Amino acid sequence: MYKLFICSLIFSGIIFMLLGIRKFRGNIRLIREFHITDDLVKSDSLAFHQALLFLFLFGYILVLILYIFNINFASELITGLIFFFGSVFVFIENNLHKNNVFSLKKAYDKTIQISDKLEKERKKLLSVNSRLKSKMDDLRKSESQRRNLEARLQQAQKMEAIGTLAGGIAHDFNNILSPIVGHSELFLMDAPKNNAFRGSIQEIHTSALRAKRLVQQILTFSRQENSELQFMKIQPVVKEALKLMRSTIPTSIDIRQEIDADCGIIKADATQIHQIIMNLATNAFHAMEDKGGELSVRLREILSDDIERPTPDIAKGPYACLTIADTGVGMDKNLVKKIFDPFFTTKEQGKGTGMGLSVVYGIVSKMGGTIRIFSEPGKGSEFNVYFPLKKPSVDKQVPVSKARLQGGSEHILLVDDEEVVLKTEKQMLERMGYQVTSYSSSLEALEAFRSHPDEFDLIITDMSMPRMTGEKLAREMIRIQSDIPVLLCTGHSETISEEKAAGLGIKSFLLKPIAMNVLSEKIRELLVKTPK
Repeated sequence: MYKLFICSLIFSGIIFMLLGIRKFRGNIRLIREFHITDDLVKSDSLAFHQALLFLFLFGYILVLILYIFNINFASELITGLIFFFGSVFVFIENNLHKNNVFSLKKAYDKTIQISDKLEKERKKLLSVNSRLKSKMDDLRKSESQRRNLEARLQQAQKMEAIGTLAGGIAHDFNNILSPIVGHSELFLMDAPKNNAFRGSIQEIHTSALRAKRLVQQILTFSRQENSELQFMKIQPVVKEALKLMRSTIPTSIDIRQEIDADCGIIKADATQIHQIIMNLATNAFHAMEDKGGELSVRLREILSDDIERPTPDIAKGPYACLTIADTGVGMDKNLVKKIFDPFFTTKEQGKGTGMGLSVVYGIVSKMGGTIRIFSEPGKGSEFNVYFPLKKPSVDKQVPVSKARLQGGSEHILLVDDEEVVLKTEKQMLERMGYQVTSYSSSLEALEAFRSHPDEFDLIITDMSMPRMTGEKLAREMIRIQSDIPVLLCTGHSETISEEKAAGLGIKSFLLKPIAMNVLSEKIRELLVKTPK
């Protein structure tokens, strides 16, 4: 039993030695895998250590065999050798462990240094990436701004081209309207009240005047015509605009109006009020274009305290509130915030410039008014426009033109390159009693005036004429006779203004087409100021 126990101990030593050798060889592979054996650990120490392990294994096996077979040959020598090499093994093991610890420490320190360096590089990369991202964001923002500016520039160029085109159209259109207005007025003056055609001619005259106002609206929109504010009631303009809208929108859209006849007086330009209504109503129409709906227009008088969402810029007092509402697609809050921005539009290309509501906002603001919008997706939109009411004194009321013409017997030199306009204006002047000499050529008119400057009491000339414009003609005639009054007529005022005309010595100018009563009053005014 005792012998079996001793054998078990020796055999256990053999097993542990085998496990130790296996573990040691695994550690060598691990150390070599990290490339630290060549620099930090002696290769011969590792080999000697491994040889001792095998020697110990051999010693344990030899002792076991000798003990099993009761062989006592040199047992003391073997035992002494085992203990001797055991002490050597322990010494080498400690030294190797120290070297391994030192090697691992240096490897760890080197790893930490590399890690710190990598961390610094990582932070640098993050910083560079952040700067690059910021620059990329700036570039994207700049590119977006550039595209936006290019779009605005293109739109502005389009608007400028439209303005130039509008001026040319206005000139030609007013030349067409001039004989219509003139001849209809002449007919109405001559025709008895029971004439069967009088009503039709009156409609022609009214339509021509409406066309004249439409041209003025086009010129105002193209920035070629200055607006003239006057005290007025807004109701007739609203009704006229709605009448025009009814003829331009489909019957699938109902127009309902509630106009307060007692709403007070505002100070405005009738053409601009018409423009406000047409722009807002057109927007409402486009919101209901696909499915139809109802366009509601309401005009009423309210006090500033009753204005919803009041702001400090709203002055106290009464206001005329014009409401234009639709049952269309509506807008969310983000769209409502941008709706008055220039060039902003939700319409597809070709259906809007994005300037309509911006122009409306500008007009209302200049009048001291304000706009409130209520809209919700799927529930339509409502625009409330507030115009401050005025109380003009009697002397500030808009004068009513006299029905009776003011005539005279003076000699007038009339110049216009349009034969139809020239003939009509000559008939109008002769009806007033004046002696008229007319020319369709500005050069011929100048030659006639140069030959007999004292024969003429007044010069009436068109502005846009070939070879010599009315401005140059007037300048030459004033050079010949400085006190000659000149009345300049033009289809649009792009190249001439009241200040510029006065600087040239031109006494006054009128916009075509010219009503007879306006022309007669202006002629008498000029002749009275400069009598011969």
